[in-house]
Amino acid sequence: MLILIVTFSSCQEKEEIPSEGLIEVNGGKVWYRINGDSDKTPLLILHGGPGSSSYGQEPLMEISGKRPVIFYDQLGSGRSDRITDTTLMTVERYIEEVEQVRKALDLEKLYLYGQSWGTALSLEYYLQYPEHVKGIIFSSPYFSTKRWIKDANELVKTLPDSIQKIIRTNEKNKTFSNQEYKDAVDLFYGKFLRRKERSPEVADTASNYFGTNVYEYMWGPSEFTATGTLLNYDRIDKLQEVEVPVLFITGEYDEARPETVKYYQSLVPNSGYKEISNSGHATLNDNPEEALEAIEEFLENTDQE
Repeated sequence: MLILIVTFSSCQEKEEIPSEGLIEVNGGKVWYRINGDSDKTPLLILHGGPGSSSYGQEPLMEISGKRPVIFYDQLGSGRSDRITDTTLMTVERYIEEVEQVRKALDLEKLYLYGQSWGTALSLEYYLQYPEHVKGIIFSSPYFSTKRWIKDANELVKTLPDSIQKIIRTNEKNKTFSNQEYKDAVDLFYGKFLRRKERSPEVADTASNYFGTNVYEYMWGPSEFTATGTLLNYDRIDKLQEVEVPVLFITGEYDEARPETVKYYQSLVPNSGYKEISNSGHATLNDNPEEALEAIEEFLENTDQE
């Protein structure tokens, strides 16, 4: 396999950086891969979860012909070290993890592409390190657990009465391992999370890469049930502080409901909005062509500002 060597420019000589490897961060090592070697501002991918991985974000590789696209798996998931120490599963540590990745890859300026939980992480990183961020793509954004659960409840109401009853009964009894509950969750996911079915091989790999303990500790047992440390998370009031160009993306049938995402977009001065047709939460899975077109247009326009 050809190993590309990529350097991100400055007037000083930079140490050559392998295109794929591991970076030491607080608590372990995280996996990364750089695709593309253009001089344009790189795009750093912050995946969802918490506890998911960059696996599934591969359509973004198409952008690497025009700029470096950097995938990395957050600690506790994917190809990065797994963790059991819950003191490492904090918003603050994940912010610093992103900064450690930036420094290790010698990225002076970057674009952030955050998806779901990754949008919260993108916002948090920007609030602490605005000087390193040229623009942000908030894809299927999550900025408030209260708002997320409110939207999820609205979507649950669209399910058959029998399914709603199963969900509410098992939530009340905290019987999240009940098979009927799991089946109801799968039905919800098929409508609002990922509408286009993945192959068994892809689904198995994604499952193996998933950091379930991180997800359950920080979030909870399902997309519409929050019981973890993010239960009271809310940073909507910070959106008005974002001063770089921003693109909001959401799917037509997304858990991050278009109505809510349009509201978020209205709070950010220099921002745009794109709704991806016939797509759930996983826009790059359901309609990658439309999503990529919007992302590339945003990046090219922002490059010229």
